Amino acid sequence: MTGPSTAASRSRVFRRATTLEALNALSRDTAMQPLGIVFTEIGPDFLRATMPVDARTRQPYGLLHGGASVLLAETLGSSAGNLCVDADSLCVGIEINANHLAAVRDGLVTGTTRPLHVGRTTQVWETRIEDSAGRLVCISRLTLAVVPQRPR
Repeated sequence: MTGPSTAASRSRVFRRATTLEALNALSRDTAMQPLGIVFTEIGPDFLRATMPVDARTRQPYGLLHGGASVLLAETLGSSAGNLCVDADSLCVGIEINANHLAAVRDGLVTGTTRPLHVGRTTQVWETRIEDSAGRLVCISRLTLAVVPQRPR
């Protein structure tokens, strides 16, 4: 098996229960909504979402915009990270990188994020974005800081 294969990534990592409906409701009136990002699956150690490759997510040369891929990766990693902390904490992104490995012109891409490290003060999440044929399009690593939740 390749990718994250630690015992922590194979066991249930999420501390907070949620539903796809709840995650998708959080996307309303955010950057995720106009890009068409939809959460599609919650597993014991992963979170999955899709994003269309269309006029909203393409760059001027007709390819999936790297920034859209990064937004999908950060959405997945941050959402998953926040499911791993208590209600008095919040995860915020402090670093993200992405390698764009293949071009996509249309269709749907699917991102799957899994933890590499879930610590008390930091987390690291790997997101693999694939096209509809299962071809790896982008791989991203997101580092999150765990900070105290502030009242809104």
